[in-house]
Amino acid sequence: MIILENQILNSQQTLQKIRRMAYQIYERNFEENELILAGIHEKGIEIAKILAEELRKIAPISLRIVTVFLDKFAPLQSSIYLDTELELIENKTVILIDDVLNTGRTLAYSLKPFLNIPIKKLQTLLLVDRGYKSFPISADYVGYELSTTVKQHVEVVLDNPQTFGVYLY
Repeated sequence: MIILENQILNSQQTLQKIRRMAYQIYERNFEENELILAGIHEKGIEIAKILAEELRKIAPISLRIVTVFLDKFAPLQSSIYLDTELELIENKTVILIDDVLNTGRTLAYSLKPFLNIPIKKLQTLLLVDRGYKSFPISADYVGYELSTTVKQHVEVVLDNPQTFGVYLY
């Protein structure tokens, strides 16, 4: 349940973070002809779509949005796959996108499909980094860094205009 008092980023602040990361991506990748925005299902792909809108406003780079599917609770027991043909992302720069970095486990397992094909460069983007990692994962682009306790939960809401933002419980 969303409690507005627990909001740490409102819609304007959330979009500002995404916009800033779009500029950072363009600065680091301005020589690229095409970028692959690979969003982890389901919040990562929502962020990828918003990010693509912002990038299209500032960069003359072709963008392809790809969804990474995995079972976040049982990644070893399930397949991890992309919703596109692997040939379409070969020798391209890929930006792997997720909403919140908790332990780093989801991001680490989401790398698997990209390790089996030749890509030019792999970068990572997170809207929120909690700063509490169990895996040696860091992001190239971070919208908001927040120190939390293990028991606290960060939730990103992107599908409801009334509650769009980031919340801490």
